[in-house]
Amino acid sequence: MSTNFAQTDADVIQAIANAFEQITGAAHLHLWEAIDHPWQERITQAIAPNSKVDCLAFPQTATELADIITCAHQNQWGMIPAGSGSKLHWGGLIQPVPRTPYPLPIIAISTQRLNQLIDHAAGDLTVTVEAGMRFGELQTLLANANQFLAIDPSYPQDATIGGIVATADTDSFRQRYQGVRDMLLGISFVRADGKMAKAGGRVVKNVAGYDLMKLFTGSYGTLGVITQVTLRVYPLPEASQTVILSGDQDAIAEATRVLLGSALTPTHADVISGAVMETLGLGTATGLAVRFQSILPSVKEQMSRLQEVGRSLNLFCASYTDDEDVELWERLQTRMTGAPQSNQIVCKIGIQPSSAIALLHQLHQLSLPSWSAQIHSASGLGRFICAGDLSPNHLLNIRDICQANGGFLSVLQSPTALKQQIEVWGYTGNALNVMRSLKHQFDPDNLLNPGRFVGGI
Repeated sequence: MSTNFAQTDADVIQAIANAFEQITGAAHLHLWEAIDHPWQERITQAIAPNSKVDCLAFPQTATELADIITCAHQNQWGMIPAGSGSKLHWGGLIQPVPRTPYPLPIIAISTQRLNQLIDHAAGDLTVTVEAGMRFGELQTLLANANQFLAIDPSYPQDATIGGIVATADTDSFRQRYQGVRDMLLGISFVRADGKMAKAGGRVVKNVAGYDLMKLFTGSYGTLGVITQVTLRVYPLPEASQTVILSGDQDAIAEATRVLLGSALTPTHADVISGAVMETLGLGTATGLAVRFQSILPSVKEQMSRLQEVGRSLNLFCASYTDDEDVELWERLQTRMTGAPQSNQIVCKIGIQPSSAIALLHQLHQLSLPSWSAQIHSASGLGRFICAGDLSPNHLLNIRDICQANGGFLSVLQSPTALKQQIEVWGYTGNALNVMRSLKHQFDPDNLLNPGRFVGGI
């Protein structure tokens, strides 16, 4: 039996290579043994144990991408869409789709060479780029026009725009600019059958009545492969300054309440745990980090008002301006992201905003190993990160605490063994049947990232 399987497997791999080489050329197709080590690590972290990926393709154009997906669809090969692969380790483990007599072969497809700037309408504050453009490169291009994209994703130098949309990945900018889908004006993508489609932008209607931009944002590549996006951009602020208040938890909770009820307009406002504060050299008390970005007089006035609030509550105030301000938020983001190849556990959490401080207190009482948390004050969304030796029961206990306060806990990154022991998304809402129906309509053969998303979608 094993001999027959090996022969069949070799035949399939050769068939994949022959088919894709005709589309991309041999230079842009790598069989597993020839894939460079960083990509092998990223893919290995994304798939279930005892699974394998047969090859990695790098299409150069959207047409080549569509041809590859058409070929895979016709042959019923599983597909793992990716940009640079920086977040392939997020979410559920990708499972080979069972078929008789053997599971479907799986191919990985990277869009990182679809990386062109299509249009920058500076006067309209919009930009259109291919999905494989890296976030850092786009920000540099926009800065030349004194503009920026109000998103702060993980791994900003490696993350691609398509990957950011697919994972809905933004951080503290949520306070002022909301989420990724609020930046998205148009999208082009390739369906699971290889057909090309688009929505938003100059298109008046979405296909089949769906708001495709919202559906694709955060769908983790399970509905289609993004090829191009149009995004809203903003003028670069004249000044950027931050104040961090720290001290008694009840006082921090009151300062947060006063801030959110005031006329102040921060771009960032995060409650951060004592371990994060310690890495910033600010002691071990709970902190409230608030960033103001606008014209200089406005920033100075708002900083002064928040400092007055802090002093009235006997809180310690630390201020950061100019380069110190930029460095602070870069350090905070790095601290709360987690290295891709590490054994750290990184979770996205949600909580009722008014319960954020209470959650930090409860986490402290659990005596967890080396943990940190950051929660956005207005949305209640945030990150929880800890050492990889946290037990499944501890993690489920934290999830119960979040759910009891109207929230959730989803595991983005963890050792593979832990992901095999728990349901990583922890979704308990009533929309799962709807999501499965949408998955069936967009990808009826379950070829795109099978098993990665909520409910094994």
